[in-house]
Amino acid sequence: MSVLDKVLSLRPGNTVARVGPGSRIPLLNPREPLRALERVPVALPCLPVQAKGALPGLLRAARSEDAVLGLACPHPTADRGAAERFVAAVHEAAMEAEHSRPLFLQAGPVRVTAVDEDSLGPLREGIFRVVDAGFSLVSLDLSRLDSYAAVEAVNALVGPVTERELSLELSAPAPANGGLLDAYRTLLEGLKQWKVPVRFVRVSERDLGGGEPDVGMLRSVVDLAAEYGAVVCVGDVREGFPRTLPTYVAAGARKVDCVGPFERLALGSWSADIRASVEEKSAASGMAAGELLSVLEDSLPPLEPKARERLEALSFAEASEVFAALGAVGTGGSVMRFLAENRGE
Repeated sequence: MSVLDKVLSLRPGNTVARVGPGSRIPLLNPREPLRALERVPVALPCLPVQAKGALPGLLRAARSEDAVLGLACPHPTADRGAAERFVAAVHEAAMEAEHSRPLFLQAGPVRVTAVDEDSLGPLREGIFRVVDAGFSLVSLDLSRLDSYAAVEAVNALVGPVTERELSLELSAPAPANGGLLDAYRTLLEGLKQWKVPVRFVRVSERDLGGGEPDVGMLRSVVDLAAEYGAVVCVGDVREGFPRTLPTYVAAGARKVDCVGPFERLALGSWSADIRASVEEKSAASGMAAGELLSVLEDSLPPLEPKARERLEALSFAEASEVFAALGAVGTGGSVMRFLAENRGE
């Protein structure tokens, strides 16, 4: 039995159901590479796919640098088929390239804005579709709720995630008088009482001070998360890219979501009139232009061949820089070997 065959046996059941048992792509729960890299100073790289034309470049960079790679669908609940189309596009690109390094797929962050049933009902249905589509990590943005409402919302929404033992990531609720750390503690303590396992605690670059991060605060969040069996993801990294990435790793972050240049590259692949239209709608909706592009992409004209080639090449270059800055170079093969030898743990 080959290393790949052994690792394929670790794929989540919902992923196998979506891509088929004959697939040879190691689409894993991110807890598996985390387990393999427990003693290694590295953060898992997770990159947003805001234009599907970037996928071949991102995957090629992961093979070139022998790196674990996470790919995020920014708005998996935008319509009923969004999550399924994303997983299908990733799987198709990976199959075409015969990709054999560990991959994980992140849904979101999905915004949770209220706890009434009119709000939670559609979200609950959307999370079910996300899980059914094959994602192994669901990320929820709780920043518009207070800590107690956030506990209520998470408990009401994440049944499909916890029942399948997938990974759950949560951002901080809106801080009250006690600040960010107290908001996290109240959230995690409340969920502990409901036996809801949290894999990642997500803290945004903005909450850490932007391009000049508060390392002490990050270390405090890392320590707090560890008390509840979780690790920290630094999310929405833009201003400090790529300079602050090694700082996050040194402070104990175990996953970093890099928006960085990828939004600009995706937008720049379309004509000036399409970019202007997306940016105008972005300003009206309050949604970042790159995120909105990921929602609108399927309704836009296909990219010109030269634009697609340029997007792939530039995505390759930027992703390679991410892997180096996060210490992820060489992790692909080492994770595969570890998991093949330690499947039963």
